[in-house]
Amino acid sequence: TNLEPCAHTGRTPPCVDAVKQAGIARVVAAMKDPDPRTNGRGFRALRDAGIAIEECLLREEAMRLNEGFISRVTRGRPFVLLKLATTLDGRVAVPGRRYLSGKRALREVHRLRDRSDAVIVGIGTILADDPALTVREVKGRDPLRVILDTEARTPPQAKIVRAADPQRTVIFVARDAEVRRTNRLRDAGVLLATLPRADGGLDLGAALRWLGEHGVNTVLSEGGPRIAGSLVRGGFADRLLLLVSPLAGGDGPPALAGVGSPNALRDLRVRKLGDDIALEGSIV
Repeated sequence: TNLEPCAHTGRTPPCVDAVKQAGIARVVAAMKDPDPRTNGRGFRALRDAGIAIEECLLREEAMRLNEGFISRVTRGRPFVLLKLATTLDGRVAVPGRRYLSGKRALREVHRLRDRSDAVIVGIGTILADDPALTVREVKGRDPLRVILDTEARTPPQAKIVRAADPQRTVIFVARDAEVRRTNRLRDAGVLLATLPRADGGLDLGAALRWLGEHGVNTVLSEGGPRIAGSLVRGGFADRLLLLVSPLAGGDGPPALAGVGSPNALRDLRVRKLGDDIALEGSIV
């Protein structure tokens, strides 16, 4: 198993009870469960029952696999993957093109949506592109759709509002947003959550804590430069995926806005996705 069997009752009874009842003689686990309700108690309970335990095999791989869960239980917020698609000179838009990235890169983004609990964008992306934020290029499940919309400007006719399952759309608005607008969105069936204002917009830390409290382990950010810059500046972006297309020029905005001090990437990985280059690494 990639994680220590749990020793607490949550949505299901303790896993250690099921292991003992099944008559299993040996358990091999990659890492200790960081949840304080278990955190070694599962191993102790199994050893006390006479079950052999081997732990920390392939621990680094397990930590990568469980990074969202680890983030939620230790930091109270999801793990955030920041995805940016840019030109060779770091711009995020080219006139006359809806997508900067090619088909292989687009499929990679949809695979990431499938693997993520939630995808987050800002109101600027909704108004400019009217995205569905669903999984279409590959087989998979749709993530929770999250919109940062300080003034409740999301149009009721937007694709994310008219989705077949509007309750899978969460719109964060300011606590003092115009009541008429917020009521209109509630009437459309989406889930509306209010947040305090911060940094000229919404409190991103509060938004991520809300998502963590609602069981979200992993978030894929597909927002524009302002959202991306706020996530990096606030220390909320954990990993960056940069998709660079073989285009240059144009007057689009830079990919990151108002970041301030430069950030380094650790464990950088570079791949070719068709004509695009994908650079991925942990933000330090």
